Amino acid sequence: MAVQWNPPCEGNVMSSSVYSELAPAAATDAKTLAQEFLHGLKQQPKALPCKFFYDECGSQLFDQICELKEYYPTRTEERILRNAIPEIVPLCGPGCLLVELGSGNSSKTRLLLDHLEKPAAYVPIDISHPHLMNAVKRLAQDYPHLEILPVCDDYTASLRLPTPSSEPERTMIFFPGSTIGNFTPDEARAFLQRIASNCRSGDGFLIGVDLVKDRRLLEPAYNDSKGITAAFNLNLLRRANREAGADFRIKQFQHCAVFNETESRIEMHLVSNCSQRVRIAGEEIQFAENEHITTEYSYKYGVETFCQLAATAGWQRVKTWTDPRHWFSVHYLTL
Repeated sequence: MAVQWNPPCEGNVMSSSVYSELAPAAATDAKTLAQEFLHGLKQQPKALPCKFFYDECGSQLFDQICELKEYYPTRTEERILRNAIPEIVPLCGPGCLLVELGSGNSSKTRLLLDHLEKPAAYVPIDISHPHLMNAVKRLAQDYPHLEILPVCDDYTASLRLPTPSSEPERTMIFFPGSTIGNFTPDEARAFLQRIASNCRSGDGFLIGVDLVKDRRLLEPAYNDSKGITAAFNLNLLRRANREAGADFRIKQFQHCAVFNETESRIEMHLVSNCSQRVRIAGEEIQFAENEHITTEYSYKYGVETFCQLAATAGWQRVKTWTDPRHWFSVHYLTL
């Protein structure tokens, strides 16, 4: 039986291969965005949820980041998946329901869809409505016999999944890109536990995890020479101005990304270049010169460290694949 984290939600899912446009998720409306920005900016230190990177502009910028020479994770993970496909397919088995968390442009998913044996359906979940629907339209053209059931929502909250028209043999959760690194280890454990609690024995979890490396490799991946990552980070403030009526002066903030070796994480910040005040949602926020807004963590793991973390959440490792340089890892877990 397919995983059902909540009953199907009308308007947020598509229940057949002939689909209609989805309503944008409520989690991304202007009121919610303004409230969450205001909450984060009142914290000490200030912080903003990285999920808000992914409006249409941010999603397009992230696609560009994935093509950068400095940004090794995407191409390394794709190479691992391509080489491991002969082993991954039997683990998934025939007739699986493929559920992708944070599907983006679904580029890595094609590596699976090209080889899986008669998947019951594909459920891409993404918070960016335009990006999700553009990807779904392309997939529908290229895989005309595949049932595609998109969900426009925040996968870190309670999800409402659709039911495919044919009964799946098992559910396989696909979570590529080392997005698990955006959670603190405690948050990651809680997230993995929540997914496990809504899956059944025999269901699978295919997850990409970035590995610990020298800062000389890590930091350039988040400080690219073309400035695309900086534009991606600063787009958070542009989005607040566009959608929440804020008055950030973008030129008075700069992008900064550093590797914190003690915590084994990349930290992305927006740094105020001067003492200033910003208004959002009718309130005023004071910034000191050089004050940071933390916008993202990206934790890096050792293979065994991550597998131990997953085990505490109920997931057991079946197989781990890495690249020859041990820069990145892909794990197949099961309950």
